[in-house]
Amino acid sequence: MNLPLIIRAEEHSEKIAITTTDGSFTYRDLLHTSSQIATNILQNAEDLQEERVAFLIPPGFEYVATQWGIWRAGGIAVPLCVSHPRPELEYVITDSGASIIVAHPNFESILRSLPPQASLAEEHNLRFILTSETLPSHIARLPEVDITRRALILYTSGTTGKPKGVVTTHQNIQAQVTSLTTAWEWTSDDSPAETLRERILHILPLHHIHGIINVLTCALWAGAECHILSKFDAETVWNRICDGDLTLFMAVPTIYVKLIAAWETASRERQKSMSEGCAKMRLMVSGSAALPVQVLEKWQSISSHFLLERYGMTEIGMALSNPLHGERLSGYVGKPLPEVEVRLVDENGHLVPGGTPGEIQVRGPGVFLEYWQNPQATAKAFQDGWFCTGDTAVVEDENYRILGRMSVDIIKTGGYKVSALEIEEVLRSHPDIQECAVVGVADIEWGERVCAALVLQGSQPLTLESFRSWAKERLAVYKVPTQILIVEELPRNAMGKVTKPTVIELFC
Repeated sequence: MNLPLIIRAEEHSEKIAITTTDGSFTYRDLLHTSSQIATNILQNAEDLQEERVAFLIPPGFEYVATQWGIWRAGGIAVPLCVSHPRPELEYVITDSGASIIVAHPNFESILRSLPPQASLAEEHNLRFILTSETLPSHIARLPEVDITRRALILYTSGTTGKPKGVVTTHQNIQAQVTSLTTAWEWTSDDSPAETLRERILHILPLHHIHGIINVLTCALWAGAECHILSKFDAETVWNRICDGDLTLFMAVPTIYVKLIAAWETASRERQKSMSEGCAKMRLMVSGSAALPVQVLEKWQSISSHFLLERYGMTEIGMALSNPLHGERLSGYVGKPLPEVEVRLVDENGHLVPGGTPGEIQVRGPGVFLEYWQNPQATAKAFQDGWFCTGDTAVVEDENYRILGRMSVDIIKTGGYKVSALEIEEVLRSHPDIQECAVVGVADIEWGERVCAALVLQGSQPLTLESFRSWAKERLAVYKVPTQILIVEELPRNAMGKVTKPTVIELFC
C-alpha cells in the first residue's frame, strides 16, 4: 500500500507543493520525481528493507523529492546538515550504517574524502548517488511500505553527550503531523481559489524536527504550498512577507531577533509594508528555544502577532502548545497537544502536585521508536512507557512553564535548585545586556557556582560589582551570578540553541 502522505499528495496533484528560486513544483512533480529517485536508489532491488540512506542536499525541491524517494523505496532517511563540519558528517554516516549516500555535487568532495568511506564501501557496498545524475525514465514497481516501518533517523544536538540517532516510524510521523495540523488548524481547501490555500515560508534547517515535521511535512500533508529558501537572509524573508500572501510563519527566537533588527533599520514606509505583510498571516510560531519576553513584545508591536510558543523535542515531536484561539501567556508553552499525554514527576518518579516543579514525561503515538542501535539508552529513556524528557517544568493555572534542562539549566548551588532560564530572563532586562547564558560551574564550596556569559548592547563597560548590585535587586542572592564573562557572541548549534556545555568551558 502507499504511505498516507503519498495518498494525500495524489489528491492534490495539480496544486503547487514547493516553490523555490528555481521555480514552482506541483504535487504531481513531487510524486513523479520521487518515484524516479526511488527507482534509482533501488537499482535492481525490490525493497530497501530499511537500509539507511544518508543525503546531503540544500533546502529545496531536490531535498524533498529525495526524502520521499527514500521512503518510497522502503529505506530509512538520514538527513545530513549542510553546515556541519566533516567530523559530524562522518559520525552520522558511520553511526547510522548508511549504505547509500545521495548528495548534491557541491558536497561530493567532502563526502568522498571522509576517512571511513573505504571501509564502509567494503563492508556495506556504499553507493554514491549525485543529484546531477540523469534519473531513469522507466519507473520500477515500488514496494508496499507499511506505516509501522522505520522512516527517519534524526540526530540529537548532543548537548548532553554524543549525538544519538532518534528513530521514528511512518506512524510516529503521521501522529506528530496530524496532532499539529489539528491543533493549529491547517486547512486543506480543495477550492480552486488559490487565495484560500495555506502558504508557509520555510527558512529552518532540514536536518531537524522543527523544519522537517512542523513546517515541511505538515504543509505537504495539508496540501499546502511551501516556499523554501536555501538559507536565511533577513531582507529576503521580509521581501517575501511583504508580498502579503503567506498564511503561516514558523521560526526560532534568533530569527525573530534578526528580523526585528532589520525592521528597525528600515524606512518608515518599508516598516509599514513589513507590518502589513505580517498582519495578513493567520499564525506565527516560535520554538526550539526560550523566547525572551522583550522579543515577544517587540514582535507583537511590529507584526500584531502574539507569537505562539510550543514545546517539543526530536524524540517526541511537539507535546505542548499555547492555544491557536484564546489567551497565550508569555513564558508558558500551554497545554498538551491532541493525542499527547504529559505528566510531571519528581526524582522518584512520583507525580507532583500543581505548582511543584517536576520532570516532563510524555506518552503518545508520536513518541519515537528507539535510539538507533542503542538499546541501553532507549531503555533508560523510558519509565513505565513514558518518555523521560530530562526537562523540568511547572504547571501554573493549567499551563506549563519550562524551567530548563535537568542536567544543564537546573543549577544546584548551596543547597538550592535554581533555574538558569529564570535568571536569564531577568538578566535580559538589564539595559546593557543584549544576550546571556547562565550556567552552573563546578565548585568545591557551593557544589555549583552560578556564572553568566554576557553579550553587551553598547560600548559601556560592565563591572561585576555594578552587575551584582543591579541583579541583587531583582534576584535572590543565591541566584545572582558570582562570575561574569563578556563575549562577542554565544556559542550556538545549527538551530540557534546556545550550547551550554561550551559556555561552561569558557569559565574553566
